[in-house]
Amino acid sequence: MNTLDADAIRASCATSASHVAIETVAETGSTNADLLARVDTLAGPVLRIAGNQTAGRGRAGRSWLSAPGAALMFSLAWRFKGPLHSMSGLPMAVGVALAETIASLGVPVQIKWPNDLLRDGKKLAGILVETQAARKDGDGAIWAVIGVGINLLMPDELEAQIGREVAAAPWLAKMDRNQLMAALLSRLAAVLAEFDDTGFAPFAERWNQLHAWQGQEVVILDNGKVLQQGRAAGVDAIGRLMLDTEQGRAEVLSGDVSLRLSSTIASSIGPT
Repeated sequence: MNTLDADAIRASCATSASHVAIETVAETGSTNADLLARVDTLAGPVLRIAGNQTAGRGRAGRSWLSAPGAALMFSLAWRFKGPLHSMSGLPMAVGVALAETIASLGVPVQIKWPNDLLRDGKKLAGILVETQAARKDGDGAIWAVIGVGINLLMPDELEAQIGREVAAAPWLAKMDRNQLMAALLSRLAAVLAEFDDTGFAPFAERWNQLHAWQGQEVVILDNGKVLQQGRAAGVDAIGRLMLDTEQGRAEVLSGDVSLRLSSTIASSIGPT
């Protein structure tokens, strides 16, 4: 594994990312937490990438577990025009950017709503988006800190610690880490700039083409309780998951709910 280097990443980036400041650290608690603590002082977009995170976070307060050198973990702080409700599809747009980039590097992946990347049905990467108002300007702008963790290698002891099936991408692990990060940052910067102007609508079809569970029976869970059940029919123009249920079509906002295939939890579902 080569050493992360801000200058090397910048040298390999496309012009879409030329205005992004790049920070590399050997280890930190959480790159998301680092940037969230500083958003009021930032002059523009900032990428912060760590060789290891000791307190990485996922959705709904979950921990992101990894081993040094086994994952690519970074956060990108980006200022959007706002308002907050216009950003509802941001995690899905980020998923499109990551999935398209990883596929272009020879590792086909799919997206699980709202924000996981799957390889062969197993979780390869996760996305955490946290937002904060840009208080110093008072113009309604919103800062988003986008955290990404991509499993490159999966040691047996780490998979046992995680306790569920996860995927790795050893082909990507063989790449120069700085070039890999540059490819991801370049695509992300272009997608985020477009999203700020257009919202999620132009990305919906691209997301649906990458949808892992299109047409399959799924359930929406909230703290283990089944909220809805139906056939996954992709996402709409603002990133809501569409479900075809016995009562008709329903739209689901992400929030902190979880999506599962019906077949994986059939024994735990009672009458609804």
